[in-house]
Amino acid sequence: MEDRLIIRPAVAEDVSLILHFVRRLAEYEKLGDQVTASEEGLRHALFGPRPEAEVLLAFVGDMPVGFAVYFHNFSTFLGRRGLWLEDIFIEPVQRGKGYGKALLLTLARIAHERGCGRFEWAALDWNTPAWDFYRSLGATPMEEWTMFRVTGAALEKLARL
Repeated sequence: MEDRLIIRPAVAEDVSLILHFVRRLAEYEKLGDQVTASEEGLRHALFGPRPEAEVLLAFVGDMPVGFAVYFHNFSTFLGRRGLWLEDIFIEPVQRGKGYGKALLLTLARIAHERGCGRFEWAALDWNTPAWDFYRSLGATPMEEWTMFRVTGAALEKLARL
Protein backbone atom coordinates (compact mmCIF):
# COMPACT_ATOMS: atom_id res chain seq x y z
CA MET A 1 0.00 0.00 0.00
CA GLU A 2 1.20 3.46 -0.87
CA ASP A 3 2.17 5.65 2.10
CA ARG A 4 1.13 8.94 0.50
CA LEU A 5 -1.79 10.79 2.09
CA ILE A 6 -4.64 11.66 -0.25
CA ILE A 7 -7.31 14.16 0.79
CA ARG A 8 -10.40 14.46 -1.37
CA PRO A 9 -13.95 15.79 -1.15
CA ALA A 10 -16.50 13.16 -0.21
CA VAL A 11 -19.13 12.04 -2.72
CA ALA A 12 -22.54 10.45 -2.12
CA GLU A 13 -21.04 6.96 -2.38
CA ASP A 14 -18.94 7.75 0.72
CA VAL A 15 -21.92 8.13 3.07
CA SER A 16 -21.34 4.83 4.91
CA LEU A 17 -17.68 5.78 5.49
CA ILE A 18 -18.71 9.23 6.73
CA LEU A 19 -21.16 7.66 9.19
CA HIS A 20 -18.41 5.26 10.31
CA PHE A 21 -16.14 8.21 11.11
CA VAL A 22 -18.98 10.05 12.88
CA ARG A 23 -19.46 7.02 15.13
CA ARG A 24 -15.70 6.64 15.73
CA LEU A 25 -15.44 10.32 16.70
CA ALA A 26 -18.41 10.00 19.05
CA GLU A 27 -16.79 6.97 20.71
CA TYR A 28 -13.54 8.92 21.17
CA GLU A 29 -15.42 11.87 22.68
CA LYS A 30 -17.39 9.51 24.97
CA LEU A 31 -20.62 10.62 23.25
CA GLY A 32 -21.46 7.46 21.31
CA ASP A 33 -24.97 7.33 22.73
CA GLN A 34 -25.76 10.71 21.13
CA VAL A 35 -25.30 9.67 17.50
CA THR A 36 -28.67 9.52 15.75
CA ALA A 37 -27.36 10.22 12.23
CA SER A 38 -28.27 7.74 9.51
CA GLU A 39 -26.89 7.11 6.04
CA GLU A 40 -30.15 8.35 4.51
CA GLY A 41 -30.10 11.55 6.59
CA LEU A 42 -26.44 12.23 5.81
CA ARG A 43 -26.98 11.56 2.11
CA HIS A 44 -29.77 14.16 2.01
CA ALA A 45 -27.94 16.71 4.22
CA LEU A 46 -24.58 16.45 2.46
CA PHE A 47 -25.47 15.57 -1.13
CA GLY A 48 -29.09 16.58 -1.55
CA PRO A 49 -30.44 19.56 -3.50
CA ARG A 50 -29.10 22.06 -0.95
CA PRO A 51 -26.00 20.63 0.78
CA GLU A 52 -25.70 21.78 4.39
CA ALA A 53 -22.05 20.85 4.90
CA GLU A 54 -19.04 19.46 3.07
CA VAL A 55 -16.73 16.58 3.95
CA LEU A 56 -13.08 15.90 3.25
CA LEU A 57 -11.84 12.33 3.48
CA ALA A 58 -8.23 11.36 4.13
CA PHE A 59 -6.74 8.13 2.79
CA VAL A 60 -3.35 6.47 2.91
CA GLY A 61 -3.42 4.47 -0.27
CA ASP A 62 -6.92 3.01 -0.27
CA MET A 63 -7.19 2.93 3.56
CA PRO A 64 -9.44 5.64 5.05
CA VAL A 65 -7.69 7.32 7.99
CA GLY A 66 -9.83 10.36 8.80
CA PHE A 67 -12.35 12.99 7.87
CA ALA A 68 -13.38 16.60 8.39
CA VAL A 69 -16.89 18.07 8.21
CA TYR A 70 -17.22 21.79 7.59
CA PHE A 71 -19.64 24.48 6.46
CA HIS A 72 -19.85 28.23 6.02
CA ASN A 73 -21.05 30.62 8.68
CA PHE A 74 -21.21 34.42 8.55
CA SER A 75 -19.50 37.14 10.58
CA THR A 76 -21.54 40.32 10.81
CA PHE A 77 -18.47 42.12 12.22
CA LEU A 78 -16.35 41.18 9.20
CA GLY A 79 -19.24 41.36 6.77
CA ARG A 80 -18.20 38.09 5.14
CA ARG A 81 -18.45 34.39 5.54
CA GLY A 82 -16.23 32.15 7.58
CA LEU A 83 -15.49 28.46 7.60
CA TRP A 84 -16.64 26.39 10.57
CA LEU A 85 -14.98 23.02 11.17
CA GLU A 86 -17.70 20.94 12.79
CA ASP A 87 -15.70 17.75 13.23
CA ILE A 88 -12.28 16.37 12.48
CA PHE A 89 -11.15 12.85 13.29
CA ILE A 90 -8.08 10.76 12.58
CA GLU A 91 -8.08 7.09 13.55
CA PRO A 92 -6.09 6.82 16.81
CA VAL A 93 -3.53 4.38 15.34
CA GLN A 94 -2.87 6.89 12.55
CA ARG A 95 -2.28 9.93 14.77
CA GLY A 96 1.09 11.63 15.00
CA LYS A 97 1.79 11.16 11.28
CA GLY A 98 0.68 14.61 10.14
CA TYR A 99 -2.70 13.58 8.74
CA GLY A 100 -4.74 15.85 11.03
CA LYS A 101 -2.44 18.74 10.24
CA ALA A 102 -2.82 18.04 6.52
CA LEU A 103 -6.62 18.13 6.84
CA LEU A 104 -6.49 21.41 8.78
CA LEU A 105 -4.10 22.96 6.25
CA THR A 106 -6.41 21.88 3.42
CA LEU A 107 -9.33 23.52 5.20
CA ALA A 108 -7.32 26.69 5.80
CA ARG A 109 -6.54 26.83 2.07
CA ILE A 110 -10.23 26.33 1.22
CA ALA A 111 -11.17 29.14 3.63
CA HIS A 112 -8.56 31.43 2.09
CA GLU A 113 -9.50 30.57 -1.52
CA ARG A 114 -13.18 31.21 -0.76
CA GLY A 115 -12.45 34.60 0.79
CA CYS A 116 -13.42 33.61 4.32
CA GLY A 117 -12.58 36.03 7.11
CA ARG A 118 -12.33 33.29 9.74
CA PHE A 119 -11.64 29.61 10.18
CA GLU A 120 -13.06 28.39 13.49
CA TRP A 121 -13.88 25.27 15.45
CA ALA A 122 -14.57 24.09 18.99
CA ALA A 123 -12.71 21.54 21.10
CA LEU A 124 -13.82 19.75 24.24
CA ASP A 125 -12.28 21.15 27.42
CA TRP A 126 -10.74 17.81 28.43
CA ASN A 127 -9.09 17.16 25.06
CA THR A 128 -5.69 18.61 25.89
CA PRO A 129 -3.89 16.77 23.04
CA ALA A 130 -6.20 18.56 20.58
CA TRP A 131 -5.74 21.91 22.34
CA ASP A 132 -1.96 21.54 22.23
CA PHE A 133 -2.09 20.55 18.56
CA TYR A 134 -4.33 23.49 17.61
CA ARG A 135 -2.14 25.94 19.51
CA SER A 136 0.94 24.58 17.71
CA LEU A 137 -0.72 25.64 14.45
CA GLY A 138 -1.31 29.19 15.68
CA ALA A 139 -4.94 28.80 16.75
CA THR A 140 -6.03 30.61 19.89
CA PRO A 141 -8.86 29.58 22.20
CA MET A 142 -11.70 32.09 22.46
CA GLU A 143 -11.68 32.06 26.25
CA GLU A 144 -14.09 34.97 26.59
CA TRP A 145 -16.80 33.08 24.67
CA THR A 146 -19.04 30.29 25.91
CA MET A 147 -20.96 28.15 23.48
CA PHE A 148 -24.71 27.73 24.08
CA ARG A 149 -26.95 25.01 22.68
CA VAL A 150 -30.66 24.30 22.59
CA THR A 151 -31.61 20.83 21.36
CA GLY A 152 -34.27 18.14 21.63
CA ALA A 153 -37.18 18.84 23.97
CA ALA A 154 -35.71 22.21 24.99
CA LEU A 155 -35.66 23.30 21.33
CA GLU A 156 -39.24 22.16 20.83
CA LYS A 157 -40.33 24.07 23.94
CA LEU A 158 -38.46 27.23 22.89
CA ALA A 159 -39.98 27.07 19.40
CA ARG A 160 -43.47 27.07 20.96
CA LEU A 161 -42.94 30.21 23.08
